[in-house]
Amino acid sequence: MKIRLGVIGPGHSIEIIKNAVKEFDEIMFLPFPYTEMEETKDIIIANKKYVDQWFFSGQAPYDYAVSNQLIMEEEGLFAPLNSNSLNKTLLEAQLQEQRIFRSISLDTIQTKDVEDQTPLNHLTVRTFPYEGYHPINEIIDFHLKAFEDGQIDAAITCVNTVHKKLRQLGIPCYKVAPDVIAVRLIIQYLKQRGVSQWYRKAQIAIIAIEIFQSGWEGHFSYKMKYQELELKKLLLNYAERINGSFVEIGDGRYFLYTTRGEMELQLSEDSLFDLILEAELQSKLEIRIGLGYGITSLEAEQNARLAIQYVRGKEKKIIVFVDENKKIIESEGHEHSISYDNRKVSSEWNELLVAAEIGPATVDRIYSLALHYRKNEITSKELASWMNSTERNARRILTELENVGLAKVAGEEQSGQRGRPRKVYQLQFI
Repeated sequence: MKIRLGVIGPGHSIEIIKNAVKEFDEIMFLPFPYTEMEETKDIIIANKKYVDQWFFSGQAPYDYAVSNQLIMEEEGLFAPLNSNSLNKTLLEAQLQEQRIFRSISLDTIQTKDVEDQTPLNHLTVRTFPYEGYHPINEIIDFHLKAFEDGQIDAAITCVNTVHKKLRQLGIPCYKVAPDVIAVRLIIQYLKQRGVSQWYRKAQIAIIAIEIFQSGWEGHFSYKMKYQELELKKLLLNYAERINGSFVEIGDGRYFLYTTRGEMELQLSEDSLFDLILEAELQSKLEIRIGLGYGITSLEAEQNARLAIQYVRGKEKKIIVFVDENKKIIESEGHEHSISYDNRKVSSEWNELLVAAEIGPATVDRIYSLALHYRKNEITSKELASWMNSTERNARRILTELENVGLAKVAGEEQSGQRGRPRKVYQLQFI
């Protein structure tokens, strides 16, 4: 098994990484050079399915990819620039210019990292540190103004586009390249992460499906059996699609066995929601779906059964996923999902909940919903809407939260022309 490493950056930076990759037999090197950093978007979109981990030439393209949600943080990395990289660039620049620099401008690298370097004690350094993605024009303007004001002898940049632009303007500018040792360390880390990712994809996934028409269990009619046959055909087709196996449990319940990697591929296309709609259209049957992941088949089955239990309490068409850490995700489609952990609260607020009549999973779900909707103050009506519950039940939950100190009354709002005003609760989770 080889880890497919996609490398994004300007051509000369990719060559540095390519030379370091030669030492790793387990790495398949996939170069993706660009001229402008914004090309990163098209590169990732076109090649994401062929790459296990991404190596970016620097902070700018990496943060551009993350901030634009092209990848998740755990899907890529870049080699941080250290003192060796900076000192090497300074030495080469002064040799090329045939003079000693008294002052320079420097972007990207944090000020504290510069101050800690003894060789720079007699050099005035005007820094432009930043984290995340920063507009290129602002970085160029920083160097340009410092040079035009006579404050620097040369500009040192970590961004290829900035380097090209300043050189075109006739400003002595040099680009900091990552240290080879740092590059090797990042490759090793990405290799380990890629191996873990492959093992994760190989986890067992079980899709639990059940028919929930009223009166289905314990009754028999030829019409019902014909409908179930239509459903079985759909499920067999879906099992083939996910390279899985189909098992009939009985009484309108079925399991589809596959791997996590296969399911993640299908979930990106919302195929499970398509399956619900197709079942209703072709077999005239309504089905619930829960998905469980596990390292063993027993764990995956337990999580699939737990997922289907959560689905039973919902009125909307949703799919619930439970992973090996008991993290629960409620999804209404690719663009809308809520995740929470029914184990998290037990460690953080367990003592407070001992005397309460609500479970840890309920509290954590409310916490996750509050983060999702970016609301810290809610009424019983809003909570009822969030949880597909009655307002009476929502009032009970908020009262319990107030009793254990996880909510407090922050005010009131009128519920209409008549009737008592509703209490507005401020959540105290943080």
